[in-house]
Amino acid sequence: MPAFIYLASQSPRRRQLLEQIGVRFELLLPGSDEDAEALEAVLPGEAPEAYVERVTRAKLDAARDRWKRRGLAPAPILAADTTVAIGRSMLGKPADAQEAHDMLARLSGRTHRVISGVAVAASAAPRARVLSALNITRVRFRAVSAAEIAAYVQSGEPMGKAGAYAIQSAASAWVERIEGSYSGVMGLPLFETSQLIAQVRARVHEPRG
Repeated sequence: MPAFIYLASQSPRRRQLLEQIGVRFELLLPGSDEDAEALEAVLPGEAPEAYVERVTRAKLDAARDRWKRRGLAPAPILAADTTVAIGRSMLGKPADAQEAHDMLARLSGRTHRVISGVAVAASAAPRARVLSALNITRVRFRAVSAAEIAAYVQSGEPMGKAGAYAIQSAASAWVERIEGSYSGVMGLPLFETSQLIAQVRARVHEPRG
C-alpha cells in the first residue's frame, strides 16, 4: 500500500488537517473539462444529511474516474463534503456579500448543525472497498450584532465557506458551544478520517486464503 493518499478536494483547510495528523497526500483535483459545481446541486426535498452523504460519494466517484483517465499510480482516494444546516434548510457557500450577511444573521443567537461527510476508496478499481462516515456537530452562536456581521463580511472571510464562516477565523469569538468535532466544522472530521484510512490500509494487507 502506498504511503500516501489522493485528496480529491480543493479546500486548503482539508490539506492542513491531513498534515496535522501526518497523512501524506497528493491532490487529485478536477480538470477544466469537469463541472465540479454540478455535483453540489441540491435535489428537491433532500435532507441535509442525505445531501452530504450523496455529494461525498459523487465526489469520490468523480475522483476515481479522474484517476483512471490520468493513469496515476494506485493509492487510496479520499473525498469529503461539508454543509451547514438549520432544520432542513442548508446554508452552502454564499454567492455574494449580501447572501453571506443573510446567512450569518440567521445563525446569530441560534444552534446549527455542521454536517461533514468523508469517503475513502482503497483504489479506483471497480471492486475496491469504499468506506464512509458522517459527522454531525452542533454549534451555538451568541447573538451577533449587525456591525460585527458587516465587518466580518467585509473581510472576505465568508466567501467559499459553507454557512459563510470559518470556525478558525474571527468568527470563533461568536461560538458559545460546540458539541462534536472541531475539525469536522473545519471540513474534515479527523477521528473518522483517520479511522477510515486505517481500515482501508488494514484490509489491503489482510492475508488471503
